[in-house]
Amino acid sequence: MSPLVTAAELRELLASPHPPRVLDVRWRLDRPDGREAFANGHIPGAVYVDLDTELAAHGAPPDGRHPLPSPAHLQDCARRWGLNDGDAVVVYDDIKNTSAARAWWLLRDAGVDARVLDGAYDAWVGAGLPIETGESDQTPGDVTLTTGRMPTVEMDAAAAVPATGILLDARASERYRGEVEPVDPQAGHIPGAVSAPTTENVDAQGRLLPPEVLRARFAALGVTDGIPVATYCGSGVTASHEVLALAVAGIDAALYPGSWSQWSNTPGRPVATGAQPAPDEEEQ
Repeated sequence: MSPLVTAAELRELLASPHPPRVLDVRWRLDRPDGREAFANGHIPGAVYVDLDTELAAHGAPPDGRHPLPSPAHLQDCARRWGLNDGDAVVVYDDIKNTSAARAWWLLRDAGVDARVLDGAYDAWVGAGLPIETGESDQTPGDVTLTTGRMPTVEMDAAAAVPATGILLDARASERYRGEVEPVDPQAGHIPGAVSAPTTENVDAQGRLLPPEVLRARFAALGVTDGIPVATYCGSGVTASHEVLALAVAGIDAALYPGSWSQWSNTPGRPVATGAQPAPDEEEQ
């Protein structure tokens, strides 16, 4: 089954005897709290999900900015969202699903049938479908979650990926090259990583490109059949969207949850700068 659902398909599912739970995951660096946007308009029946407090844990800087939440915490949050065992879920945001993909990844990791609304909230509104305003009132659920179904790599394993596979950096290319760094303490990338901005996986409307186009894009970056693939970003959020794009292309990929925020906060980790390909990357 495709990890994506169109607005038209979601409309039909919501009218079915067993509609999916819909989660609104509006979050971005310049507006981490999306509650106001949610209250101003959302898909009927949707529940607002707070990425910072519900889809991430928080510890010391060497843990990264958005470590994965504990299974117990994720389960508590999923019950607040109204999830019960056997429920399907559709997630969306208002920023091309680069935030909603974090919820998709976590739920898939926990065994939930989760999909992403292709084109995000704009696709729903653009199709002329109804919206609700105000807060949501959800009856708590009783879902039981067990995690560990989606592959991950930790910091040392991420460092080793380029030796035998492809490590994709999902951040903007200027951050990869080390020209700017708006959030983390060092600019650059993990040595051997390949720049693959997730913004290039979607079209102008925020819809993921067709599978064959994505396969060609990743093949051009060195992703071939049988080769190990892992991806990272700033804090593991946008990298989840890269995993989603790879899944649409029929490619399994591991997530490095700590990502650049963990790497750049860990003393002694090498930092590379410049464009790709860079066999003689300059290490700082």
